[in-house]
Amino acid sequence: MPATSDERNEEFWHDYLMHPDSLQSAGRRMFSRLPRNPRCRLCASPFAGPGGVVMRVIGKSQSQMNPNYCTSCEKKLLRHRGGAEVEGSMLFADIRGSTALAETMSSSEYRDLLGRFYTAASDVVVDHDGMVDKFVGDELVAIFPPLLSGERHPARAVEAATALLRATGHADAGGPWVPVGAGVHTGRAWFGAVGEGSHVEITALGDAVNVTARLAAAAAAGEVLVSAQAAEKAGLDPTLERQSLELKGKQQPTEVVSLRVQPSAK
Repeated sequence: MPATSDERNEEFWHDYLMHPDSLQSAGRRMFSRLPRNPRCRLCASPFAGPGGVVMRVIGKSQSQMNPNYCTSCEKKLLRHRGGAEVEGSMLFADIRGSTALAETMSSSEYRDLLGRFYTAASDVVVDHDGMVDKFVGDELVAIFPPLLSGERHPARAVEAATALLRATGHADAGGPWVPVGAGVHTGRAWFGAVGEGSHVEITALGDAVNVTARLAAAAAAGEVLVSAQAAEKAGLDPTLERQSLELKGKQQPTEVVSLRVQPSAK
């Protein structure tokens, strides 16, 4: 019996996610170094500045239907709707006390602060072989499927989380310019392209994503809560102290490692 369209797409996504393309990875690293944001969430090609001009020359322009992707990547996603369940890593991070923070500044000042956070977070995720899934208000949702960093996706997600703390000033003597807490988890999730009509997005779905969101919500400012699964697969020091957390909606306690960044030397 011939395979259905859904089965063919699942086969495509499983192979696409589990067997990183060295040319795609090399291209993404090169594109990520060209100025400037915003960028395609999949291939990291810039849409603005000198880099945007170069990309348009080679046929990569910002999609009119979905500005999060370039036209080349959008065509690939439209051809292969669907996804597959594989092991990957997720990073959630958000601004702590954002409501109280917004009360201390004008709307335009708060918008500028969020814009600065979005830029810092996007740069960190791209630099660590991840993809920005979305920004929801003051929260970053990033995914690290194996297609970009292979088996190192747990380590890259943890490195991105700590790099974000540094980028927001948590290692600075004067303190952060915005307080951020984060969560990292590794587990099986459904990764793929979802959407209606000509609008598609790459996202991750499943319990592993929910766990990551709960970890981020439980993290204090300047803290990354890493699940025991992610910590082990990332190769973190096994002697690091662990704690059990009761996460909302989870029947069993979740074992985590808490990471913080050290202040910069004077």
